[in-house]
Amino acid sequence: MFTQPTLDFLKDLSQNNNREWFAANRPRYDAARKELENAVGRLLNKVREFEDLPNTQPKDCIFRINRDVRFSKNKDPYKNNLSAAIGPGGRHSGRIDFYFHIQPNGESLLGAGMWNPTPKQLVAFRQEIDFNPTRLTGVIHDEKFRKYFPEILGESLKKTPKGYTEDNPSADLLKRKQLFFMHKFTDLEVTSPDFLENILTGCRLVKPFCDFLNTIFFDEIEEAVEL
Repeated sequence: MFTQPTLDFLKDLSQNNNREWFAANRPRYDAARKELENAVGRLLNKVREFEDLPNTQPKDCIFRINRDVRFSKNKDPYKNNLSAAIGPGGRHSGRIDFYFHIQPNGESLLGAGMWNPTPKQLVAFRQEIDFNPTRLTGVIHDEKFRKYFPEILGESLKKTPKGYTEDNPSADLLKRKQLFFMHKFTDLEVTSPDFLENILTGCRLVKPFCDFLNTIFFDEIEEAVEL
């Protein structure tokens, strides 16, 4: 899926993050971008076997390499990774989807989860956890899941939120402001022939977690409106 020249381009870009260098090395970026498009196309075909992705094309999934520097102290014009989101409609789906990026030195990753929830989504999450925690814990504490995603990531409150007691059996989850999972890949894994299958393994494992969040954040709201 990805070759060493793509990783080498990203390494060099991280050391020469300016428009002049990028323009001079545009053919290298174009080749790396082409690898990303091909990889995303293959992933979409495989993910469609277990996820509904109507009319989603690689161009819908791939993020621009240009950074938005308007409100950032870091004025580097380019990201040091190639990234994409696999979900219905691509990167603008608004739902919880599969995110991956390619970045040298072991920083390539597959991730998914509750990254920046709205206040309403946090309320829905906590209500569901308080009502039926096993719906989530059965997924994220599964042995195969934890082997692939060994760490629960994200920020938590120091105390349980208002309306919940500290002795609640699910207090740790109720404190969550974020809840996401990440699996990193070595450069050797990224350039190996079975990298696609490695990503797909992670997507299949994390899909029930994404489904859990999408149901309480979006689907149950839509059903309530229809009623």
